[in-house]
Amino acid sequence: MIKLLVIEDDHVLSENIKEIISEIGEVTQVYDGSEGLYELESGVYYLAVLDLMIPEMNGYEVLAQLRKQKMMTPVLILTAKDGLEDKIEGFERGADDYLTKPFYREELLMRIKALLKRSLGLFNEHSLAYQEIICDLHQNTVEYKKQLLPIQGKEFELLVYFLQNKGIILTKEQIFDRIWGFDSDTTITVVEVYMSNLRKHLRETGLDKEIKTLRNVGYILQGE
Repeated sequence: MIKLLVIEDDHVLSENIKEIISEIGEVTQVYDGSEGLYELESGVYYLAVLDLMIPEMNGYEVLAQLRKQKMMTPVLILTAKDGLEDKIEGFERGADDYLTKPFYREELLMRIKALLKRSLGLFNEHSLAYQEIICDLHQNTVEYKKQLLPIQGKEFELLVYFLQNKGIILTKEQIFDRIWGFDSDTTITVVEVYMSNLRKHLRETGLDKEIKTLRNVGYILQGE
């Protein structure tokens, strides 16, 4: 599931944005900059829609702190500030796109899909490929040498998460929050259980050996 974050202090507008982009993924809403930065630091979101004029910490400050931590989550600024200087500062602070209010529903969707396509390869060919493994993001299926592998549900989401983050350490906490969610009734030990099952299903592909376990930390896909 694609997870999107909306940081907007106007509750009515936040609901409108959520209604528009819910067709892309699961939307979390927060209403001030400090809470927005806290959510972004979890690393579980694919993209954030960020207002600039928000309480506690403004949008520029949220962006600056996020990029200072080397976190490259795509951020679309959505604001009433339409001056050239505002746009320049937004991009200098690390924004990936800038859209002013009022906006068209279709344009917001188009820009978000473009960012996801650019950063994660989504909405492109609707698939992820790694060596001879192909994950179909529409059918939620995995093929290896044109044969379907029995990888479904949370295992499929796990595999996609690794393929989207090759060469990046994923902690158990990040994996748990991304796949199961903050409010899950289960515990973080479920990550190890599903990782073990995923490795078994990947054994014939050799990919199981490329997903390295980092003791007391998490995992990393060390492939090409």
